[in-house]
Amino acid sequence: MHLYNTKNGIYLQKQGLFYLINTHRWDELVNTNNLYAYLQSLAFTANPINKEAFSQLTILPPIQQQEIWAAGVTYLRSREARMEESKISGGADFYAKVYDAQRPELFFKSTAARCVGTNATVNIRKDASWNVPEPELTLFANATGKIVGYTIGNDMSSRDIEGENPLYLPQAKCYEKSAAIGPCLYVPEKPINPNATITMQIFRADAEIFVGQISINQMKRTHQELIDYLFRSMDFSNGVYLMTGTCLVPPNEFTLAIGDRISISIEEIGVLTNTVALK
Repeated sequence: MHLYNTKNGIYLQKQGLFYLINTHRWDELVNTNNLYAYLQSLAFTANPINKEAFSQLTILPPIQQQEIWAAGVTYLRSREARMEESKISGGADFYAKVYDAQRPELFFKSTAARCVGTNATVNIRKDASWNVPEPELTLFANATGKIVGYTIGNDMSSRDIEGENPLYLPQAKCYEKSAAIGPCLYVPEKPINPNATITMQIFRADAEIFVGQISINQMKRTHQELIDYLFRSMDFSNGVYLMTGTCLVPPNEFTLAIGDRISISIEEIGVLTNTVALK
């Protein structure tokens, strides 16, 4: 099932129709015990709307008071890309080591206020010259640390800033509208298919300038392993989102430009689309 956060309220998509849930706030709903079973049990009295009517609503990111965190170097291709961008600064060895280490790389990515949803703009930094999107399967764990849902994440990154010095990672990753998630929170009965694929397309003036696809089964670490490390010494009373790392890396000569359109799709979840602006 798919939960959508809109300006008109929370909608649940079931069998091609969209039902308004007007009895809960977002934070309360997503932290309900046995969320999937609860959503299945809801008895709706209001008339549902169809896909065409739903498309006229403004979809917000599926977040309210949750934080967004991210994991790095969880795919071999990401390890190679991070080593390449950091070789001049001498930081390449750090990325090789963290890929093989027991402890994963985890870092804070965004507050809800700095995050955007589908059909909104994401920013590139005006003081960076090498900017890329990073498409990522994003986990949602409730307040107890249980993974109950999934969404699509776009971890916008300034690779030249990060490559200059690994200590500049927060500046390369955290700025206004540097995170996009959506279009919904996918709440399945069972964990997401491990062979699900991520596809990213980038368009410039309506021409496709990059396309790539990879299965999430290429990730080195398990989803629960990453969540367990995140919850080791922190509490998340409203739940938390965790981007799980990227594996689709455009070539080194590529950088985003103002007006580019980024489309990221993950099987079973949907499509997250954003347009690039300058901050």
